[in-house]
Amino acid sequence: MKALSLAARPALALALASLLAAGAAQAQNIAVVNGKPVPKARVDTLIQQAEKAGQKVGPEMQQQARDQVVLREIFTQEAEKRGLQTGLEYRAQMELARQSILIRELFDDFRKKNPISDDAAKAEYERFKAQASGMEYRAAHILVEKEDEAKDLIKQIKAGAKFDELAKKFSKDPGSGANGGDLDFAKPDAYVKEFSDALTKLKKGEMTEAPVKTQFGYHIIRLDDTRDAQFPAFDDVKGQIKQRLEQVKMQQFQEDLRAKAKTDYKFGAQ
Repeated sequence: MKALSLAARPALALALASLLAAGAAQAQNIAVVNGKPVPKARVDTLIQQAEKAGQKVGPEMQQQARDQVVLREIFTQEAEKRGLQTGLEYRAQMELARQSILIRELFDDFRKKNPISDDAAKAEYERFKAQASGMEYRAAHILVEKEDEAKDLIKQIKAGAKFDELAKKFSKDPGSGANGGDLDFAKPDAYVKEFSDALTKLKKGEMTEAPVKTQFGYHIIRLDDTRDAQFPAFDDVKGQIKQRLEQVKMQQFQEDLRAKAKTDYKFGAQ
């Protein structure tokens, strides 16, 4: 076999380079539709959107994404062939889509550049914890419409009738009534003033001697237990606190942009 001539070697090298370039370009595309390449980047974008939405991306979803991208190209080419891209409605919708994408990128960029630190979340946690400090009361009650009915039930309880059984039978409060009147632990300010005032005067195990009137009717209240206010550990709520602080910071960012904008438009009441 004869060796390649000096003249043939550059031509071979050029051909190999062209083949390699074509292979690299092909690797960046997933298909060719009517002579137009369909870039793999479109598939990557769909996959990223699915991941951001919390979807689990496996081989099946990746195949669906590739199918979708190729179908979109087929349908888009047909729409363009019919000149639909020149319509006023299409252009108006494209402008709205362009704005939506840019706004999303703006907000994402702001979040990345203004992260909520653990120290900020911890400070907010301590502030909430201080506000939540105090005593919690575990109360039970029976709620009825008429004062005489409540007085009669008090007499029955004092005579030996069981509070929880009477609550299940007579209480108008369906939530607690089904549980024997139990309201679980709560701070006094969780209740209307008349109820909380009567509750906080009781000692553990005591019941109100007279019916307590509120906007809901007449209550017979029993105090079952007390404890210091409970608060979740920081690590258990850190994510929620950061999310809330991020929302507050984002809202302030949006309000600042609106305040700085020069416009003759008058926004409605918010």
